[in-house]
Amino acid sequence: MSFDLFVCRFKDGETAPLDMSAAHEVLDPYVVARDPGTDFLQVRTAEGEEAGVFFSSPDGITFNRFAGAGIMDLLAVLLRRLDAVLVVPGGPAIVQRDEDRDLLPAALRDEWPVVVARTGAEIDRAIRVS
Repeated sequence: MSFDLFVCRFKDGETAPLDMSAAHEVLDPYVVARDPGTDFLQVRTAEGEEAGVFFSSPDGITFNRFAGAGIMDLLAVLLRRLDAVLVVPGGPAIVQRDEDRDLLPAALRDEWPVVVARTGAEIDRAIRVS
């Protein structure tokens, strides 16, 4: 898929910083290319599935040009580790636990579908049905 997915963290309805060290711990074993100047990583799973990952700010990570169940599984691990939410433009906000809905900004929570998805397969299904 060639659209962007945004990994974000929210606290009291506002964006909150992500633990970028933890994000690198999760992603580094899969990195096949990196550009430190643009904070870009190319990750690849053992199955050969790839994604572009941009560390866009202290409170955002963007996944682009992603494909495959392995990338979705990696995304699920990243979301759990960072206690983060996946925002799909034009689609749902994907949270790990039902109570995480309360952390979202009101506009996101009230105007977009919010889906609980804990695994890569559940995340993939939530994106595809949106």
